[in-house]
Parts: sequence; C-alpha cells; structure tokens
Amino acid sequence: MTTGERRKVEGRPSPVLKRDLNEDQLMALADLERFGWELKFIRRPMFQQPVPVVFDSSRKHYAVLNLDGSLDENPGFDIRK
Repeated sequence: MTTGERRKVEGRPSPVLKRDLNEDQLMALADLERFGWELKFIRRPMFQQPVPVVFDSSRKHYAVLNLDGSLDENPGFDIRK
C-alpha cells in the first residue's frame, strides 16, 4: 500500500473552480491575481455556501473570498501544510 500524496498540484485554477464564484468574487479575484494571489480550492461545507480560498504568491498567507467580494484574512480555520 502506498501512502504518497494524493492531492494534485495544478499550475492554474481550472475554469471549474471559477464557475462557482459570483460576479463580486470574480472581480475581486481578478484584482488579487494582479498582485500574485491565486484561487487554490473551494471548500464545500455541508449545507453551507462554498468557501473560495486564495493564496498569495509565496503560499504563506491565505484568505477567503466572501460573497460580497471582500477578503477575509482570518477566516477561522487552518489550512493543512
């Protein structure tokens, strides 16, 4: 049995991730991408709205894009390293 990493690392976020964002989030993401931030994944908690997670270019800081397009740098959860 292998215990290697099963998560895949992709260069650019797929359009599939972006299709779950609303207009405000897409506009905020476009602005963030100019500063090196990128959409890495979307958390999907049961019975709640999807939570898009963005990382800075150094991958040391992460934040959540709120529904209104604002950035929450203290979302209240930790990301596995």
